[in-house]
Amino acid sequence: MMLIIFTLFLALVISLFLSKLKRGKGAEWAKLFRIVTVVLAVSVFTYWFIKKSSVGIVQNSLALQVINKLPQTLDFYVININEAENAATREVKHIGTIRPEYYRIEYLRMDKSDEYWIVGYLGKKNLVYFSQHSVPNKNIDQVIEIHNYINQSMKLSDTAKKQIEAYNHEKM
Repeated sequence: MMLIIFTLFLALVISLFLSKLKRGKGAEWAKLFRIVTVVLAVSVFTYWFIKKSSVGIVQNSLALQVINKLPQTLDFYVININEAENAATREVKHIGTIRPEYYRIEYLRMDKSDEYWIVGYLGKKNLVYFSQHSVPNKNIDQVIEIHNYINQSMKLSDTAKKQIEAYNHEKM
């Protein structure tokens, strides 16, 4: 995606310089290049905006609502534990930064899973909240209210921290 954006940026800069060409042999080609570049840039950025802002509702998924009741803004992640036939894999999702008395809704695909973890960070590196949740009934949506700073399991929270660091490194 960065290569496409950089190429569009260069094409738009060239189009800006070509806008000075009003008469002569290349005037029609310059105008055509400018029009094609602008239409392509608008279409790419429209697609990108729609893709980023669309809601990730998945059919047959569990709706998870996380409510922050703490006085500080926390950055939340959800780790879905998928139990495959031979090994358990962890799928990390960044819910976002949730202000006090606000909430976020995330849709989790629970086909091969019956457990998820919620991890909360205060700042970039300070893990202040970790909880492990099982899903007994996948048809009932879950509401989790964060009232205090807890770490239910130090061993699992260290594993979650490593998974989130790998996720953030991958997304950079």
